[in-house]
Amino acid sequence: MENAATFVNKNIPAIMSDWEELVKEKVPASAATNTLILYDHLPNILEDIADIFERSIERNALDKDDVFRKIIHNSVYHGRHRASTLEYTNEQVIHEYIIFRDVLTEKLIEANCHDNTIESVLKYTIETAMLKSADAFAKAIQEMQEKLIGTLAHDIRNPLSAAQISLQMMGNNLDEEMSKRMMTTTSRSLEKAISLIEGLMDSIAIRAGEGITLNFEELNIVEPLKAVYKEASDIYTQKIVFTATEDSITGIFDETSIRRLLENLITNAVKHGDGTSPIQINLTIQDKFVFLSVKNNGNPIDQSKQENIFEFLSKEKSDYSSYRNWGMGLALVKMVAEAHGGKIKVESNEKDGTTFTARFNRKLNKSGKKKARLNNNAAPVVTT
Repeated sequence: MENAATFVNKNIPAIMSDWEELVKEKVPASAATNTLILYDHLPNILEDIADIFERSIERNALDKDDVFRKIIHNSVYHGRHRASTLEYTNEQVIHEYIIFRDVLTEKLIEANCHDNTIESVLKYTIETAMLKSADAFAKAIQEMQEKLIGTLAHDIRNPLSAAQISLQMMGNNLDEEMSKRMMTTTSRSLEKAISLIEGLMDSIAIRAGEGITLNFEELNIVEPLKAVYKEASDIYTQKIVFTATEDSITGIFDETSIRRLLENLITNAVKHGDGTSPIQINLTIQDKFVFLSVKNNGNPIDQSKQENIFEFLSKEKSDYSSYRNWGMGLALVKMVAEAHGGKIKVESNEKDGTTFTARFNRKLNKSGKKKARLNNNAAPVVTT
């Protein structure tokens, strides 16, 4: 087995190159994946297999071997990683491993480094890794679907609450102008709730490997964001200020998702603000990028927790209730920003308060539908 170990260690780049060529030919999702992401932990598996060969570990001793257990451990994270890569399916994850096994076996046979013992070790190692990875992929997809549905269900409460408040106010003896205003708010809120329910139904129907559908079109993004600001001003007693550097900022956007992004940021700003200082919304443009920020004063978010606050599977969300309370909506905010070729960041300290800033590339997308998915925050690969 030592010859096989030497061969594998010396030929990892060639093995991976042949694997990549076949995978990109036979696994559809891999075509749009760059080499670094595509390889993921697989070169580490080759190194670990070579280590097993070098130590002449036979099939019946593998389950107790630390290196074998490391391969299986990394395979779990590989499956979770693939779940966050759009368009992958469980079948495609399995197919990658099958190709990996076949390429490695063929290379070993060509180098006269293959026998029944090696075949037995190789078959058990890669097939076990494949099954663990596929299982992790399926569980991660299920978690994402549950979180996404939970996020949408959570968001439905906002417009329904606004409609309820408006209806209650209409029960008081309001003048004609205020009654019309409350009627408009009620109608608009119910329409929004219906739209979110339709999104919820779409999410329930999502198949493993897919995401939610965004509908991009060319529009002036200032108008829908102003509408969200006005709705929020009607709902909340806290003062909200909206400023835009331009009256018209055109680009290719999904209007519904960006409206929801701002709604979530405003809701969190009100919930976690000091209750007295105005919520400040700023919309600016710089070449192809649009920047939308929402600022509130109040207790800051600890610096060590800021990086993971957008990840819906983040440990921060489960271990620290004060940060979990920022809501699942922040995971959706991150997804929307990234689907628009941008990102979301937070800056928070006692002096300046808390500011969430979303950046969008207004020229990246084309009109039409596009899939987007929440990030599952897969853990890193274990190496030695």
